[in-house]
This record gives sequence, structure tokens and C-alpha cells, in this order.
Amino acid sequence: MVMSSGAQTLTGKIAVVTGGTRGIGLSIAEALLSREASVIVTGRDTSHLEAARKRLSRDRADRLHTVRADVRDPDDAAQAVNAAVERFGGVDILVNNAGVGVFAPVAEMDVTQWHDVIETNLSGVFFCCHAAIPHMRERGGGWIINISSLAGKNAFTSGAAYCASKAGLNAFSEALMQEVRYDNIRVSYVMPGSVSTGFARGTSPSGPADDWKLAPEDVAQVVVDLIAHPARSLPSRVELRPSRPAKR
Repeated sequence: MVMSSGAQTLTGKIAVVTGGTRGIGLSIAEALLSREASVIVTGRDTSHLEAARKRLSRDRADRLHTVRADVRDPDDAAQAVNAAVERFGGVDILVNNAGVGVFAPVAEMDVTQWHDVIETNLSGVFFCCHAAIPHMRERGGGWIINISSLAGKNAFTSGAAYCASKAGLNAFSEALMQEVRYDNIRVSYVMPGSVSTGFARGTSPSGPADDWKLAPEDVAQVVVDLIAHPARSLPSRVELRPSRPAKR
């Protein structure tokens, strides 16, 4: 991603992007690096982390660090934040992107799948915020951007766990925004519609028939625009939809 002329640089800013090895998270990490930020990328799979490191490093390896972390584990979440502090000196930006989708009717979903969705998409955000906020306060403020989904307001069949996790994330974000606004920490959540990533477990990346969907770069653009937004106002929720969705 090439930084457009006039785009805000983030030189000296330190970001943590959870679930940053593929899809939306990878595009967000790339957008932040292109604006001169230092970035910690987390993921659960070491092979995906290595692939992301190779793609993102190029001439900016000194501003990139990858950490194997499962945000469902509060110790792992703290480890990712601490890696930013130890390697780069602090945390200014936290992008809670790590998420899973298991789509099945309630009667057919097993307990492990339920916990995987709720603990990753909701509890993991709490763990990361809990670890990062004290460091942001020390640096005089920061940004927390949570990647939610339009599914958080538009429920659908076989999506009970996922929709519930994103609805909970929306409410969490609204409450947190009010808690930390006077610490100069701005909290926003982004609710994309259909994104061409092959996100749902067991699916492949979308093909030509899905060209109408959002691209991961579209969500990344929203994230960097939120960070660049004038401090006097806060777009606390952004809904992002394909311009021309497939007709039903």
C-alpha cells in the first residue's frame, strides 16, 4: 500500500494489531507500516506469522515484530502488549482485529465452538485493552480500534455465536469509549459488511463472483482515517458496506 500525498505520518507511534497475519489484520498492519508506525503483529499460527513477516518487512524490518499469541489467553494478550513496550517503547495504537467465525445452528454447535468464538471475539478484546490502557495513559493517550461486524446489529441464521460476540463487542466499545475519553484515549469500532477474505472457517478466499465485496484494504483505510481524525471529534462507530452488493 502506497501512502498518498498529504496522508498523516505516524512516525514514532507504536501499534499492536491482533490477528494481523491475514485478511483485514494484515492490510491494517501494512497501512500502519506504510505511514511509518512501528507495529507488533500477533497470530496463533507460526507459519502464518512468518509469511506475514516476509510480506510486511521489506525495508521496514526494524519497525515490525511478530508475536505468537492467542488473545483468548490473558497472559498471551499481555505478552503481546509487553512486546511493544519492550521492543519499541510503549503502545499508542491497539487494533483488536483477531476474530473467528464458526457458523452453525445453536442445536448443532458444540460448547468448544461457542467458547472459541466468544473468548476470541469478545474476551480477547478485553484482555488486550486491559493490558494496553495503562501504557497508553503513561504516554498521554492513544487509539483503540475494535474490528466488529455488521453482524453485531443484523443477526442471521446459524450465526448466533458470532452475532452475539460482535453485539457484545459493540457494547463493550461504547462503554470503554466513555471510560477512557478523558485520558485522551479514543475508542472506535468498525463494522464491515461482507469482506473478501475467506474468513468463515472452512471456506476459501472469495473468487470473481465475490468481486462486489469489500476488500481488506477498505477496512484498513478506515482505520488509518480514524487515527488521523481531528482530536476534537470522535467517529466512535463506523459502518462500512459494499457500494453495490450482489442482488438477491
